[in-house]
Amino acid sequence: MTQNILMEVCIDSVESALNAIRGGANRLELCGNVGLGGGTTPSFGLVRIIQRAVESFQVPIMVMIRPRTGDFLYSESEMQVMLEDIRIFKEMAGVEGFVFGVLTKEGRVDVTRTRRLIDASLPARVCFHRAFDMTRDPMEALNDIKEIDGVTRILSSGQYKSASQTESLETLASLLIATRNSNLTIMPGSGINPYTVRHVVNTLAPLGLSEIHLSGGRWIEGGMIFRREGMGMGIGAEGDWGIWQTDEGVIREVRALLESM
Repeated sequence: MTQNILMEVCIDSVESALNAIRGGANRLELCGNVGLGGGTTPSFGLVRIIQRAVESFQVPIMVMIRPRTGDFLYSESEMQVMLEDIRIFKEMAGVEGFVFGVLTKEGRVDVTRTRRLIDASLPARVCFHRAFDMTRDPMEALNDIKEIDGVTRILSSGQYKSASQTESLETLASLLIATRNSNLTIMPGSGINPYTVRHVVNTLAPLGLSEIHLSGGRWIEGGMIFRREGMGMGIGAEGDWGIWQTDEGVIREVRALLESM
């Protein structure tokens, strides 16, 4: 039944967290800077204040562990930052698990380093994020993740920009079939919105789809009246003066579509 499909929403602010929950989110993926390169590790302050803001809703929170934007080939010092972030976040009650991904320079899942992060995370749940979509072969990557043991979920667009593309759905279908008898969940994400969710769900639900991921976000106008001409922080266009925020209406519409299918 599609109304039972879990909806995870990626957020990076208290306002977005509340908008997501009011719209019908079942779980939050908490990041910093969602609108810039896919998100990074959130601050401890952000996690704590969001926990307080959503405590009465009892919605699980997964925390992104990503020290920077860019690729997923990390130095040892970056690994130390990720491990320390996990250690500190684990001491904060209310964090269900962590979201991360590490690759080798050849485009495979870095089994050794991913295992280090998983060992630090346990017994919390672990999602291997869209670093998966940057691997050279999805089935090879899946087998590498199965070898590690401890990953409970893979977030993937099917290795294309949007999970709703034909090629993406073919890959996602293969992944769902390959994990049918395992404890590993395949969660489609990227490009899922009120216009695409019906096609994605109708295609994948018969194969065991149980979760979807989206941000439902957009740039909204910031409150600054004075804006120095020609100046910015290097983000460009809307991002220099705007604010990325989850739209409650978008989340609510996706939830309504899931319940009507």
